[in-house]
Amino acid sequence: MELPMFYGQGEEWNRALLLYDAALKEVNTKLEILNNEFKLAHQYNPIEHITSRIKSPQSIAKKIRHNNMELTGENIVKYINDVAGIRIICSFTSDIYRIADLIRKQSDVKVLKIKDYITNPKPNGYMSYHMIVTVPIFLSQEVVETKVEIQIRTIAMDFWASLEHKMYYKFEGNAPSHITRELKECADIVSFLDQKMLAINEEIKTYSDDTMDHYRDIVSGMFHSKIKDSYGSIVEDNIAEEKVAEKNAPKEVKAIEQKEVIIDNDINAYSEMVSALQEKALKSKTSDKVPFSLFGSNKRKKQEMKANAQ
Repeated sequence: MELPMFYGQGEEWNRALLLYDAALKEVNTKLEILNNEFKLAHQYNPIEHITSRIKSPQSIAKKIRHNNMELTGENIVKYINDVAGIRIICSFTSDIYRIADLIRKQSDVKVLKIKDYITNPKPNGYMSYHMIVTVPIFLSQEVVETKVEIQIRTIAMDFWASLEHKMYYKFEGNAPSHITRELKECADIVSFLDQKMLAINEEIKTYSDDTMDHYRDIVSGMFHSKIKDSYGSIVEDNIAEEKVAEKNAPKEVKAIEQKEVIIDNDINAYSEMVSALQEKALKSKTSDKVPFSLFGSNKRKKQEMKANAQ
């Protein structure tokens, strides 16, 4: 992709193209993840399809010259906000604002500008939702916030915009008034169609089993919150191995371990009993009648008994 720039700016422009291409990949990945997660959670796909492009050299040059600026890499990066562009096509107008809100909530996405041509259509009838955002591109030695224009529209809006662009392009903005008027009427029909389809879809939703959906959401939320932290943490290998070994141990091994615990407890109880008897015997006046073999030797008492016997 070459532009007629001054000598020495080619390298800088190639660097800009690298950044714009990386930014498109970043946003595309984010949208794909959101779309897949939405399908998994709600069995519904809010995005029909996504297209992305880097603006052609002819379009860039035309836009720069239209603004009476010099065609330089600096001016392109600074003043052309839609060099990298992504278009998201949805089924219903409600999906447009839902997706825009999800993009806005991404912690590393910064929204610079919003143009809502759905609430406030252009005079020719054009409707779409535009966002200028930046995403961080991590290079080897720096992080560069790079601009991307995101357009979100319904299938009907995209149908009208594509045909209007093809038919209107040859007039270069100077189409006959009756054609402009008829295109505006078509845009009004498209808007009515979107509203009608949205109303039908909302009515269909009322026939779903809300109780089961609510129960499913609760169970899913409990499971998600339980394991969420595990995705970003590490369990020490020895702890994990011990838990696995304990879980997978044969029943016979577990039974033996339980018996060993019982035997250990019995031995401890017996030792305590013997100690108590020994202490009691030593304190008793009739301790000489107690067999010494049970409690151990006592030299002084043995000598006294031998003397008495003699």
